[in-house]
Parts: sequence; C-alpha cells; structure tokens
Amino acid sequence: MRRALHLCTFTAALMAAVPVSAEVLDFEALDGWRDDNHLAALDSFLGTCDLIEKPDWQPICAVAADVPKDDASARSFFELFFKPVVVGQPPALFTGYFEPELEGSPVRTGRFRFPLYARPPELREGAVYHSRQAIENGAIAGRGLEIAWLDDAVDVYFLQVQGSGRIRMTDGSVVRLGYAGKNGHAYRSVGQEMVRRGSHSIDQVSAPEIANYVRSNPTAGQELLYTNPSYVFFRKISSLDPEDGPIGAMGRSITTMRSIAIDPKFTPLGAPVWIEKDGRRPIRSLMIAQDTGGAIKGMQRADIFYGTGADAGEAAGTVKDPGRMVLLLPIDRAFAMLED
Repeated sequence: MRRALHLCTFTAALMAAVPVSAEVLDFEALDGWRDDNHLAALDSFLGTCDLIEKPDWQPICAVAADVPKDDASARSFFELFFKPVVVGQPPALFTGYFEPELEGSPVRTGRFRFPLYARPPELREGAVYHSRQAIENGAIAGRGLEIAWLDDAVDVYFLQVQGSGRIRMTDGSVVRLGYAGKNGHAYRSVGQEMVRRGSHSIDQVSAPEIANYVRSNPTAGQELLYTNPSYVFFRKISSLDPEDGPIGAMGRSITTMRSIAIDPKFTPLGAPVWIEKDGRRPIRSLMIAQDTGGAIKGMQRADIFYGTGADAGEAAGTVKDPGRMVLLLPIDRAFAMLED
C-alpha cells in the first residue's frame, strides 16, 4: 500500500552502519503467544514469503507452504523455525492506518474539485519536485494527470498519508488507487507542527482531530497542511479482487489486522513480528511486516493496518500506543545478530 519501491532486509552493512541492541527470547516470554490465531498469521506470511530473497528464508518458505491448515501446526511451524528477537529498546510506538473509501468523480464538477494526480512522467526516483503547496496551487494542473476528483481537500491529504484507497465514482464504478511515488520532499508531521505551535498538546493530536481542525479553520488549516511539503502520486489498480486488501510495499495485498508497516532499515519486509500493543485496545498478535511508510522510522515502530472504510479509519485514527515489537527471525540469523 505504501511507499517502498524495493525490498529491504538486514545486511551486515546496515548492522555496521546503524548500531542496534538485540535480545533473543523464548516464545514463552511473548505475552499471549499461545492464544493468538497463528493460522491467520501463517496465511498472511505465505502471501509474501516467496519475495524474501535471502537464502536462509527460502527453505523456511518452502516448508511453510506445506504446513497443515490448523492453528496448532501453524504455531509449531513458527516455534520450530524462528526465534523471537527484540531489536532496539522498548517501549515501541504503535499507530494505525487504513484504506479510505471515498466518493469521487472521474471529471471535475462543482462539487468534486480537488484532484488526485498520477505520477508526472518527468519525475525521477529520489528527485526533489514541486512542493505540496506548489502542486495544490496548480503547478501541474491541466496536463491530464488528474485521475480522480474528490470533494474535500482533507480527504486528499489523508488519502496520501494512507497511500491507497477506494474511490466510489459518480457513475457507480469503484476505482482502486495505489501509491505511485512522491515528490522527493521529506515528510513532516502536521500533528507535531500543531504541538509546536501550541494549539494542541501531544495527547490531543490524532487524525480525526487534525481533520476537524482543518475543516473548521479553512485558511489556517490549509496553511498547516502546507507545512508538510511531501506529496504522494497515485496509480489506478485494476488487478485486485474487491475482497483483496490494498497493495503493500512488497507488491502484494496486505491483510486487515495481520499486516504492519515498518522501518525496513531494522525490520525485514516479509518477516513475522509479534505485537504487544498496550493502550485502550490492547493487541497481542503475530503480524507480518509487509508495508512501509514515510513516518514509520525506528527499531520499535509499527503502523498496524486496520482495514478498509470509515470504521477502520475511526479505529486506526486514534491509535498512538506504547508496547513492544518482537521480530521473529530464522534461528541462525537471530543468533548472528547477537554476535554482531
């Protein structure tokens, strides 16, 4: 769904360049481990396992495909081939994201006047392009890059933050949009900007609160959104089944409450990750690192995919909780980290 254009895994170079602490655990140390649905986690793992190119993962993926479809067998598979590793120092920071479902139009109308743009052909990967403010003030308008129009500038912004979505068009069709690139500017959190300005405390900032503030203060709210110069471009995706989740960083569909976005500098894409999220709605669950995000940085950092639509958005939008991430690594790789 978002935002990575290549697969990243642990390498010796990364480990040498970025000092990390690592602690290998036993599965008994994972809070709630035996109570999870391990078969659901295995199904999600199988969705992208074949894309992990490191040699020590390949035989594990081959075995995974033949595991009997029951929870006890799935749990035994993870316990047999992996070791839990805490990378970095908890507490972790968990947030949530979702796939928006919005109303839109294939053409500009009096109501639908905020464009979603396809990636400009001249934009090269890594190059710095027009800023958010410049684009929204017409820097690329009228070139035929508009792929849909929405009726709310706030929805455009948060669709870019999420990285994908479903647009229900005025003609009754549904268009799935996926991430196609960004303008090369670093992501800046508008929530942190609100705290810096003193209008909100850190505990008050959430996606719904940001949306309410911008809609209630159109001029100041638009200026606030401009403080994040990063801008995301989209592409139409016609190959997905309506029941499939959006496309993640590995190029495959992600799964509600089983997929997370991570920082691939520290967590290999495709790896299982045990989540111990505290807060108002605690989670103890095995998820798969299948996505990335511009704001997802650090060893103990994950964005949990809550699904599609308004209910998922409401659940995801208020998540900002501590806890612990425990990475499941092939046994030899886990103990090699301690040696490093």
